[in-house]
Amino acid sequence: MSLLLGHIVDVLGGSLEGGASDIAIHRIAPLEFAGPGDLSFLSHPRYQQQLAASQAACVIVAPAMRDAALARGACIVVDNPYVYFARVTQLWKQRHMPARSAGVHPSAVVDPSAQIHPTATVGPLCVVERGAVVGEGSVLTSRVTLGENCQVGARCLLHPGVVIGADGFGFAPHQGAWVKIEQLGAVRIGDDVEIGANTCIDRGALQDTVIENGVKLDNLIQIGHNVRIGRHSAMAGCVGVAGSATIGAHCTVGGGAIVLGHLELADNVHVSAATVVTRSLTRAGQYTGMFPIDDNAKWEKNAATLKQLHSLRERIKALEQALKAA
Repeated sequence: MSLLLGHIVDVLGGSLEGGASDIAIHRIAPLEFAGPGDLSFLSHPRYQQQLAASQAACVIVAPAMRDAALARGACIVVDNPYVYFARVTQLWKQRHMPARSAGVHPSAVVDPSAQIHPTATVGPLCVVERGAVVGEGSVLTSRVTLGENCQVGARCLLHPGVVIGADGFGFAPHQGAWVKIEQLGAVRIGDDVEIGANTCIDRGALQDTVIENGVKLDNLIQIGHNVRIGRHSAMAGCVGVAGSATIGAHCTVGGGAIVLGHLELADNVHVSAATVVTRSLTRAGQYTGMFPIDDNAKWEKNAATLKQLHSLRERIKALEQALKAA
């Protein structure tokens, strides 16, 4: 299986320099592992040393790296090499991997009242419950559960084990026990959303949980009831978003981060991995909240010191006032 360099450029654009259009590409590979039949890419100048040493047949580079790339061989010059690489992977998959067939797999369980678009795919062992909707061109791969009255928009991709519309975590304490709050809302997922394996999105208690257009969720994410995630936001693996939080558009949340319930993140907020968001973030920007790793003995000493910060601050204020009065 191969693609000609000239065909890639004809379809995706870019400027092929230092090489012939009839060079056959047999694989897409990282710079450090690429061989004579491979296409690779340079996404950041700090990997320039790997570029010089690479055996790749051709490398996708930005204009600033054109001369360095030509010094070693063929290159495709584009404004954004990483995006171009992504599009090459899509082209490769279209040419070399069979497309999923639209329709419902025989092992899937679909309620008669559910609406499945004729171009959608419902894979093996999926469950689509009463009143659910699967939009145009969307794919439920395998073992996906789409709960009652939940909606998936057009061109979405749900990976194995995704659960949409399980009950949100709602209980009222009463006399030392818990009284269940029935979850009467649903989940509404927009268009062009991708949801990773074993991610769970809870239905709303009264209003719907909403995932807007273009959102990308990694594996093993928990989205609580009544959460709203704005368009084109992305979250890495093991993120947890508690109930009724609102995430703005074009936000990113790093792996293992937590967003507490009823908080609001403005558009273009970026949360670092392992951060716990304990207050609303009303301005765009990068936010980080984690304690640096250390050997345990030092960590315990530093943690003990942190507990004293307030009293130390008050003592410093008192000393400063005494110095001013002297």
